[in-house]
Amino acid sequence: MLLYYHPASTTCRMIMMFAAEQGIDLDYKLVDLFTGEHFKPDFAAINPNCLVPVLEDGNFRLTESAAILRYLADKTHSAAYPNDLKQRARVNEMMDWFNANFYRDFGYGLVYSQTFPQHKRPSEEIQAGTVAWGKQKAQGWLKILDEHLLGPNKPFVCGENITLADYLGVEMVAVGDLIGCRYSEYPNVERWLKRMKSLKSWPKVHEAIDGFAASIKGTPFVTI
Repeated sequence: MLLYYHPASTTCRMIMMFAAEQGIDLDYKLVDLFTGEHFKPDFAAINPNCLVPVLEDGNFRLTESAAILRYLADKTHSAAYPNDLKQRARVNEMMDWFNANFYRDFGYGLVYSQTFPQHKRPSEEIQAGTVAWGKQKAQGWLKILDEHLLGPNKPFVCGENITLADYLGVEMVAVGDLIGCRYSEYPNVERWLKRMKSLKSWPKVHEAIDGFAASIKGTPFVTI
C-alpha cells in the first residue's frame, strides 16, 4: 500500500502514527506541500481535491484521513476499531466530533491562520476576528473534551483502550504546539496528550513538524 503524504500535514501524521504503532507496512510517497506540488496536474489527477493524504491499495484509491484510518484498521483487523457495533459507533462518534467540531475552530481558526500564509485572512480586521473567534470556540471545545468526553478516569477518549479516535484526535489537539498552547486549565486533556505523546513512534513521526515549530518559536501568537 502506498501513502501520498507530507510529514507537516496533521491528517497524514495520524495515519503515520497508527501505521507505525500497529506495524502496518506502508510505502510513502512525499508530496511537497511547500512547493505546491499538490496543485500540479500530476497530483491533481490522483486527487482532484489537491490534498494529502491519499492511500493506494492496488487499483483502489482512497482519500480523507478518517476513511483511510478505518480502511487500514479493518484490513488489518486492528483492535483500535472494535467490531462490536456500539463500541465502533462510539469511536465513529468521537472521530466525527474532532473532525466536525474541534478541528474547524482550533486548527483552522486559531492555529493555521497564524502559522501558514495560505490560511491568513485577506485583511487585518478579518484575521483578528478569525483568530479571536477560533480561540473562543476552541476553549469551549477543550472544556467539553476535558470535562465530559475524557473526564478524570478515562485513559483514552473511548474508554480503557486506545482507538482510532485517539490517533485522529491527538494530532488535531497537538497542532497547538505550533503556537505554544498550554493545557493546564484542561488537566484531563493534558494527561491524555502526555499519554499519547509517550507512544514509541511519536518522536520519529513528529520530527518534521517539531522542526517547523522550532523555526517559528518566539513569534508572538494568540494562544490558549
